[in-house]
Amino acid sequence: MRAVDVHVLVLDEIHNILAGTFREQRIVLNTLRYLSNELKMSLVCFGVKEAREAISGDVQLARRFEEFPLPRWSADEEFEQLLLAIIRTLPLRQPTVLSARAVRKILQVTDGVTAKVFRMLNDLAIEAIETGAERIAEDAIERWRPVMSHELVFA
Repeated sequence: MRAVDVHVLVLDEIHNILAGTFREQRIVLNTLRYLSNELKMSLVCFGVKEAREAISGDVQLARRFEEFPLPRWSADEEFEQLLLAIIRTLPLRQPTVLSARAVRKILQVTDGVTAKVFRMLNDLAIEAIETGAERIAEDAIERWRPVMSHELVFA
């Protein structure tokens, strides 16, 4: 990292540190402290509420972070722009046009959580490709239901 002059390291799902043993957590936290101290690297960490707990395993490291909670999306132009940006990246052959009703439905079923919005639109795009529609239709948005974790069965 020093050789390529990295200045900022972005870590997603930092709360997953808690999945490790105490020893594994110490190793990760010591590595982060090393990167911050020795390489003078800025660390940007993302995660759920438990992310703060994961970092607080090292008091010295925890003092270096400021917490910025991300608000959920609301029914506004920024949310519409997010949807349009996601839809533009989907490999669909036909244009998808979202009505105000469809936008509200997406916001409602995803609770304004970014990851859920991506999951929903990806699921709808897969369905559109599999059915040959090649676009996300309003009726598909109305029908869509998330896969619930208790529905997943491993054989």
